[in-house]
Amino acid sequence: MPKTIPIQAMTPETKCGFCTRSICCTYITQQIDTPRSMEDFDHLLWQLAHANIQAYKDDEGWFLLINNRCTHLQPDGRCGIYEDRPAVCRRYTNDFCEYDQSAEEGFELFFDGYDALLTYCRKRFKTWDRRER
Repeated sequence: MPKTIPIQAMTPETKCGFCTRSICCTYITQQIDTPRSMEDFDHLLWQLAHANIQAYKDDEGWFLLINNRCTHLQPDGRCGIYEDRPAVCRRYTNDFCEYDQSAEEGFELFFDGYDALLTYCRKRFKTWDRRER
């Protein structure tokens, strides 16, 4: 007779095991002050000119998105320091996470790099290309 493999129910305790890409462990976010002036946006452009940096605005404010996986993420997608992980990881809840829906769907604005933000700046500030450099 063929061996029957039991189907594991998805619960908050087992949900991360279903996530094959370990999305939440491949980036960090840092809230930033809301950019308002051309100088503020110029500074944000400088930040997005660096590799693996993006920015977004959601209902909580503006954030830098730094795409850089956790060094403790194991090849199988599990945490290599689970028992000793930082408090921010312990507080993270997977009740509704990127396994359920892409984070980008909740963004009001999203800039995947320098060019996207530059296009936005030119639309927002009609004198962008005439600013003092």
